[in-house]
Amino acid sequence: MVRRIIQIDEEKCNGCGACVDACHEGAIGLVDGKAKLLRDDYCDGLGNCLPACPTGAITFIEREAAPFDEAAVNAKKTAEKQPLHFGCPGSQSRRISRTDAENVAYAEPVSVKSRLSQWPVQIKLVQYNAPYFDNADLLIAADCTAYAFGDFHNRFIKNRIVLIGCPKLDEGDYTEKLTAIIKNNNIRSVTIVRMEVPCCGGIERAAKTALMNSGKFIPWQVVVVSTDGRILD
Repeated sequence: MVRRIIQIDEEKCNGCGACVDACHEGAIGLVDGKAKLLRDDYCDGLGNCLPACPTGAITFIEREAAPFDEAAVNAKKTAEKQPLHFGCPGSQSRRISRTDAENVAYAEPVSVKSRLSQWPVQIKLVQYNAPYFDNADLLIAADCTAYAFGDFHNRFIKNRIVLIGCPKLDEGDYTEKLTAIIKNNNIRSVTIVRMEVPCCGGIERAAKTALMNSGKFIPWQVVVVSTDGRILD
């Protein structure tokens, strides 16, 4: 159908995120530091985002677009109870080009190259509908594992989208966020990496419960790392 919908001029956008906060339906997100209309059916066409934009990057146009789906918006809000943008530039979703990163001049020689391909990585900071989740092999790891296992980047991070957390220190449970990520994206596989210590079982339980709650059949595996850096399982 042809209807009124927003259009964002990326050249004018300064990535402040004001429109993301103003859009109550979650139709707008920050991708590579720029505001982007994530889904047509999340945009109600009322324009709460327009006055919030300090650079005039948002306008209305009439074009072919999916109708506003209030039920889908409400379902998303239920699945994701924290805002899509937290105001801090460090939590904005972005891809990392390994070619660009490897061209940075370091003060000291680097023998192991980073394999990280997205940001942020903390479970509580990621947007559940970030574009890098599409068709992703997912790594859910306890944050200590990267310190204990020396070849973590090559063995686990390479070619995977990374989520990290510490069930002992972080408040709340990861199950709801992980369920939203797995349920709302085309996740190809899930690898769970945890430490051998008992408290690390929380991240394994959350990931397994999320897989079950998603209603999907996705290949998954659990890898256990010892405190002295060996793979136990």
